[in-house]
Amino acid sequence: MKPLSSRSVRAIVVAAAAGSMALTGCSSNDGNATDESKKQTDAAAQSKPVKYGDAAASTGPAAEVPGAKSGGTINVYTQSDLSHMDPGQIYVSDAGQFANLIHRGLTNFQEDDKGNLTVVGDIATDAGKPSADKKTWTYTLKEGIKDQNGNLITSADVRHSIERMYSKLISDGPSFVQSWLSGKDYRKALPDGPYKGKSLPDSVLATPDAKTVVFKFTQPQPDLPQALAMAGYSIVPKKADTKEKYDKAPVALGPYKIAEYKPGKSIKLVKNDQWDPKTDAVRHQYVDGYDFTLTIDQGSQTKRLIADQGEAKNAIQFTDSVEPTMIKDVVTKPEVNKRSVKGYQPYVWQMTFNLDRIKDKRVRDAITHALPAQQMIAADGGKYGGEAAGGLMGPTLPGFDPSYDPFEKLKNPNGNVAKAKELLKEAGVAEGTKLTYAHSNTPRGQKQAVIIKKRLEEIGFDVQSKEIDRATFYTQIGVVKNQFDLYMTGWGQDWPSPSTVITPVYDGKLIYDGASNYSHINDEQVNKGIEEALTMEPTAALAKWKEVHKRIVEEINPAAPVYYSKQIQLSGSNVGGVKYSTESSYIDINDLYLKQP
Repeated sequence: MKPLSSRSVRAIVVAAAAGSMALTGCSSNDGNATDESKKQTDAAAQSKPVKYGDAAASTGPAAEVPGAKSGGTINVYTQSDLSHMDPGQIYVSDAGQFANLIHRGLTNFQEDDKGNLTVVGDIATDAGKPSADKKTWTYTLKEGIKDQNGNLITSADVRHSIERMYSKLISDGPSFVQSWLSGKDYRKALPDGPYKGKSLPDSVLATPDAKTVVFKFTQPQPDLPQALAMAGYSIVPKKADTKEKYDKAPVALGPYKIAEYKPGKSIKLVKNDQWDPKTDAVRHQYVDGYDFTLTIDQGSQTKRLIADQGEAKNAIQFTDSVEPTMIKDVVTKPEVNKRSVKGYQPYVWQMTFNLDRIKDKRVRDAITHALPAQQMIAADGGKYGGEAAGGLMGPTLPGFDPSYDPFEKLKNPNGNVAKAKELLKEAGVAEGTKLTYAHSNTPRGQKQAVIIKKRLEEIGFDVQSKEIDRATFYTQIGVVKNQFDLYMTGWGQDWPSPSTVITPVYDGKLIYDGASNYSHINDEQVNKGIEEALTMEPTAALAKWKEVHKRIVEEINPAAPVYYSKQIQLSGSNVGGVKYSTESSYIDINDLYLKQP
């Protein structure tokens, strides 16, 4: 899935001297409350196959939320600006959550009360009509889809939205559809995107009339409807595209539009009067708008929502979580706990190694053995924040093996310092060797930095810690020639398939600025295994994905598994329709209303 928007994800500076005691103390911060933390059985429920909806399932309006009322404004608490608002650039969870309010794509995920997912047509009439071999997919647009300016959306806008993903203008978005259409070096097929009058040939992408779009692939692509449901493939109307400027002032097709944006401070959304609920099977437009405040840290969000006074009654956490040290104040108080949502996130937190700079596998293995996963989990909410990871495929993925633990991280969740020192000695690493560690300026990132720096210094490194603004963290570590040795990243599935984890993060053909191969791994066997798995039916491919995963973790180790992430969020007492979304791993943004507008 998109990289995790450090939620602090999908997020308190702690003094180094007090770090160890203060942070480990959080692991029991849920007191004597009934244990409502999620287990791997809950995660397995999130790995169920996604269904594809027909025209009936894709027809709006969306099913009414029981008791929903219209009117009022929901206050949204978040602690930093969005990473992007241009759909083509969206691949991080905060922007993906925001996108569902203002953007629309060909398809979208529809989620029932039990968290079951169906891909339905969004601006298309259904999830897509495949050929028998699933190499050709045809989409028909619904009648009357307009942008906020009243312009009718046609197949030309869909073509434009796909083709602009080929241009150098787009650096941070997903690359699934482009690479399926034109190969791993897809940018060569249309290096300027649509901006100099060129288009993809009809043999690749056809728009025979104003309402029809046809994708033509050389290999079967059974997952296309799920890929197109990603926020990164939302529609950018051709007439409205302002290139670089679009990221600050996008044009809406969804139920809300931007009325005011003050970078780094606030975003005000109001109703988009051109959105027609009869065309939308997923979203509602119950409230009059959303007021985003981009400057409220995680601790302040939690305090306000626990107190539940004034404007906080109408507020939600967006992609931040309950501040870990306050989880006890949530789960031990029934009146507060009932306003929380809890769930298993699809993310795996991992220490990513820059293989261009840390070339000796023994050094990478030493750091992997040393990392104190349990301390980091304690700092992120204890059993409500996560659990130690043995591998890089999370519990929400089909084929997950809970016993897989090649580095004995489950056996030694606080690390094995002796083993680490032994490996470093074997590798000839001198005491005081410098390592540059990059982290985001979020509470989670800052807490992690304290723990990581202390442990790496304990095994002999001189750690230079570099803090990066949350909004640009993934952009900066996504530069191939970055100056960092290692960085903590969070990654999860885009849909329930290992292909959406292993391919974007570990495919050696995807090494370029803005790509998600943050370690720069380029292994011939891994690359070949990925190619083979991608040509197989999803169920049959699981064995191949496990084989590839095993080689990545055990024989190369480009990223040390640290922990599988969980979620706990709060909302105000006047906010209705609140439930946990298995698709986004946050409060479901689509069903909210105010009980007393």
